[in-house]
Amino acid sequence: MSEELLLGSHVGMKAPDMFLGSAKEAAANDETAFMVYTGAPQNSRRKPLDELEIPAGKEYMHSHGLREVVVHAPYIINLANTKKPQSFGFAVDFLRKEVERSEAMGATQIVLHPGSHVGAGVDAGLQQIIKGLNQVINPEQQIQIALETMAGKGTELGTSFEQLQTIIAGVEHPEKLSVTFDTCHTYDAGYDVKDDFAGVLAEFDRVIGLERLKVIHLNDDKNPLGSHKDRHENIGFGTIGFPALNAIAHDEKLAAVPKIMETPAIKVNDKVKVDPHGAEVAMLRNQQFDPEMIQKLTTAALED
Repeated sequence: MSEELLLGSHVGMKAPDMFLGSAKEAAANDETAFMVYTGAPQNSRRKPLDELEIPAGKEYMHSHGLREVVVHAPYIINLANTKKPQSFGFAVDFLRKEVERSEAMGATQIVLHPGSHVGAGVDAGLQQIIKGLNQVINPEQQIQIALETMAGKGTELGTSFEQLQTIIAGVEHPEKLSVTFDTCHTYDAGYDVKDDFAGVLAEFDRVIGLERLKVIHLNDDKNPLGSHKDRHENIGFGTIGFPALNAIAHDEKLAAVPKIMETPAIKVNDKVKVDPHGAEVAMLRNQQFDPEMIQKLTTAALED
């Protein structure tokens, strides 16, 4: 893998190897960066830090050219909820613990979906997110909370650069916040990353500041521009397409930003799914789209 290309995917973290297993999966895909959950995204059950194989994972990263690990906070956190005080309190407490766990793993960024206002309205939701982040952030923490650009499904917030900037501007320690730019979500929200990525990036820089862009989720899209659907597609097989995503991956202005794919597994049949990330990494590394990638992976799986 080229030293210049910080590229990887969302990998698993399962017993018994845990974080060491995550690093091994990323290395097997020829990645230089990768992303994990600290546990299942749908619940709050978490193993103690001393059971996560963090030292062994860090050593494996160092010896196998894995330069960055990003953590994704679970979907069950909703800092925007004004209607259920118990849910807001849980979100604050759990996110605070996730920040600590992520920092222990050596991550400099923890990706966070800003939240959904669940009917209270955009302004109320944004103010609640600000309130929550002010309770979560420890001025001494090194890690940044990377607010993700969202597609606008339901009552999601963070669908415009202006909404993200409102949150950043309202927080007492804005230096602890950054942004995750998801190509699928941003395209779904109406920003034309396919045909005018330079213009979208200039708009991001004007509203938020390019220095805050610290993670890219590099995903193709199953739906058209502005659809607000949030359905990821494999690289080159969606509506954004390979040329645009390849250009983003190799954009010199973003060379220091890890590009993480969250593309779907290839369904071979009801029992078998294939991880596409090694093949997608190879396409982006070689800057050459393979229109037969899915068919090749499917055929290989059936022959095993």
